[in-house]
Parts: sequence; structure tokens; C-alpha cells
Amino acid sequence: MVLDVRDDMSSPQDDRHAGMSIEEMGSRAAEAAALLKALSHEGRLMILCHLSSGEKSVSELEALLAARQAAVSQQLARLRSEGLVSARRDGKTIFYSIRDPKVGAIIDTIYQLYCKASC
Repeated sequence: MVLDVRDDMSSPQDDRHAGMSIEEMGSRAAEAAALLKALSHEGRLMILCHLSSGEKSVSELEALLAARQAAVSQQLARLRSEGLVSARRDGKTIFYSIRDPKVGAIIDTIYQLYCKASC
């Protein structure tokens, strides 16, 4: 028996793009590429992994990452500029959390694929 995989895959692809113009697809692809580019740095990805369990202060992130404050702050600044995390000040302490729900979903998927299986 020969199974034509292309036939099985054509329907879901058609449904995903139904009613979407090529311009809209291009815009969405650019948005996704920008998000993936921001996530492609190991330090930023580690920060987001830690933030996926809840809000953390800069000093907590420094300790969790065993990294210097300058390095953590630099990556947090990039994540903030990309709109992926938000900051909240409480006195002298700044707390960060994941702002974009898409990021949380991606981090959860990465955890399932790369971390859960090895734990």
C-alpha cells in the first residue's frame, strides 16, 4: 500500500491560508520572523524560560542565570524593545514578566520539545 503524504497535508495547509491575502501572509511572516529572531539568542531564551513560571526581579534572574547584571539587563532591554516582556517597578526593584501570550506559548512548546523529555 502506497500512502501519498501530499494528499494528507494539502487540506490543513489550505485551511490555514483561506481568506488570507499574500500581503497579509507576508506581514505575518515578517512578524513571526522578528519574534523568532528575538528568541534566537540563548540568553534571551533562558530569561523567557525563567519568566514563564512567573514574574522575576532582575536580581532573581541574575542568580538563576549565573550572569552579571549588565548582561541580564542588556537582554531584558532587547526583550522590552521587542514588546515581549513588561517591567514593573516596586521601590528600587524592577520585576519582569512575559507580556506577549505568543511568547508564553512558544516557550511552553520549547519546554515540551527540549526540556521535559530530558528531565
